[in-house]
Amino acid sequence: MKKYLLILFLFLSQLSIVKAADNRYYELRVYYCNPGKLEALITRFRDHAVPLFKKHGIEGLGYWVPTKSSDNSFYYLMSYPNKEARDASWKAFAADPEWKEAARKSEENGKLVAKAETYFLKTTDYSPKFKASKSGELSTFEMRIYTAKPEKLPNLESRFRDHTMKIFKNMGMKNIIYFTTIESDPSVQPKLLYFLSHKNEAAAKLSWANFRKDPEWIKASTESEANGKLVEKVEAVYMQGMDFSMLK
Repeated sequence: MKKYLLILFLFLSQLSIVKAADNRYYELRVYYCNPGKLEALITRFRDHAVPLFKKHGIEGLGYWVPTKSSDNSFYYLMSYPNKEARDASWKAFAADPEWKEAARKSEENGKLVAKAETYFLKTTDYSPKFKASKSGELSTFEMRIYTAKPEKLPNLESRFRDHTMKIFKNMGMKNIIYFTTIESDPSVQPKLLYFLSHKNEAAAKLSWANFRKDPEWIKASTESEANGKLVEKVEAVYMQGMDFSMLK
C-alpha cells in the first residue's frame, strides 16, 4: 500500500509541475522615439495605451526607459495566452476608436516613434515565475541578450540552469524572468534574453565584479567551455521602471 501511495504522490507532484509550466506567449517591444518625443510617448502609454491594453486582453508586465540612453528608447514587455490571442488583441486594440483618437492627438506635432524592434519570446524551463514588484519597491532592471555560438545554446542554457542563476542570487542579483526568442526562420538559433533586478546601478556593477571573480563561476565557466566559447555576443541595458509598470 505504501508503495502505491508513494507512486501516486510522485505522479501528482509531476502533474503539478506540468500544470505550473508557463506556456504563455510573450512579446518585448523597443520603441526609438523621435527627438524630444519620449515624454509624450510615456504620457500616451500611461493615459491611454496601458488602460486599453487591459481592455483588449494584453497583459503589460513591464515598462522601462534606459538609465543612460542617447536613442530615446522605451521598452515594454507583454504576455498573452497564445499567439492567436495576441493577434486578436492587437487587431481589436488598433481598431479601437479611443486608441485612434489618442494616437491622433498625441501626434499632432509629429510622429512619436521613429522605429521599433519586436522580440517574440517563450519562457525557459528554469525561469522563475513572474512576480510584480512589491508596493514601494524600486529597483534598477537589467536586460541582457546572449547570442550563443552556433549549436551552443543548449550548453549555455545548461550553465544558467545549473550554475549561473544560483551564483547571481548569491551575488545579490534577483533573477526576474528568462526567455528564449521565437525566431521566424527555424534555421536561426534562438537567443537567450533575460531580466535581472538590482538595488541600484552601483550595486549591479559591484555584483558583476564579484560574480566574475567568484571561484564557483570560474570553475563552471571553464568546464562548460572545454570545447570552445559558448557566447558570441552579449547586449545589456540598465533600465528604470515606469510608475505604471508591474515591474518598477
